[in-house]
Amino acid sequence: MALAMTQDRLRRKAVAKLGPRGRELLLTPAGVEQATRAAVAAAHAARYAGAGVRRVADLGCGIGADALAAVDAGLDVLAVDADPLTAAVAAANLAAAGPGRARVRCADVTAGVVDELGPGDGAWFDPARRTARGRRLFDPEATSPPLSFVLATAQRVAATGAKLAPGLPHELVPERAEAQWTSVAGDVVECALWCGPLARPGVRRSARLLAADGAAHEVDDRDSPPAAVGAVGAWLHEPDGAVVRAGLVGAVAERVGGRLLDETIAYVTTDEPVTTPLASAWAVHDVLPFGLKPLRSYLRGLDVGPLTVKKRGTAVDPDELRRRLGLRGSRAATIVLTRVAGRQSVLVVSPAGASAAG
Repeated sequence: MALAMTQDRLRRKAVAKLGPRGRELLLTPAGVEQATRAAVAAAHAARYAGAGVRRVADLGCGIGADALAAVDAGLDVLAVDADPLTAAVAAANLAAAGPGRARVRCADVTAGVVDELGPGDGAWFDPARRTARGRRLFDPEATSPPLSFVLATAQRVAATGAKLAPGLPHELVPERAEAQWTSVAGDVVECALWCGPLARPGVRRSARLLAADGAAHEVDDRDSPPAAVGAVGAWLHEPDGAVVRAGLVGAVAERVGGRLLDETIAYVTTDEPVTTPLASAWAVHDVLPFGLKPLRSYLRGLDVGPLTVKKRGTAVDPDELRRRLGLRGSRAATIVLTRVAGRQSVLVVSPAGASAAG
């Protein structure tokens, strides 16, 4: 009974990531937490299918989310995981979803599995990014397997891809490879590294945004010219996290005809209202130099109580700032702490379409 209740709870949680199929899968708590979202996994599989790959080795397959998407795309799959329970769960899920299309093996992905791959095969890695105690790992060489093993595999298996942490430094992206940062409803979920035929010609960095309604938007470094820096306009545009991680803020500036507030800050400003799926828009109502006392006086004059604090390029702690401001008013407001032309500044803003306090 307890096992059935646990599966029911996990399946209800899995539907948000895996769609209706989540109600039918065998799941583990860690498997649900680490599984690739269905729409993202489908995009992974499409890369392999589009490159002419016939079989994918899913190395570090977890409960099988990426492997299932590969089967859906018409690919054969060799799914490998070092944990016996996880491998057994993946085997059950794949047997039910793609009879005869997938084989599952419990093995260390660094222990010779790659040597079995030949022409027409591709390799997909999802390195473990947590310690046994659940602590998140940020160094790509500390994951299992490490990035160096992934890159060594790419030398042997041209169609190699990997699901890496969003914090991957740009300098670690190899020549003739593409790093693609993906966000889902504004949450940056991964940086996928694509090597060989999986990488698009001329693209080193790209961002893919999946909206809550399922719409997808992409931009890459072919579309990101250097952006000018200028005065704060009537509108502020906050690029999606995937765009920022990919270093493609210039693409937002290009699309909205805008400029940066500061050459080191990922905010774009325009004089006219413009919308883009690459960024959220905010109406700018005032710009102030940063200072605790004048800011407190200003906000109290507007009868502000609840205060949303957004920030980039400042060490100010929002919770501590709210405490020190001591606002007791009845109106809500949003401020942005950032640099404008090198100076610490405060922008009083409201979401596009909303009214401001005051």
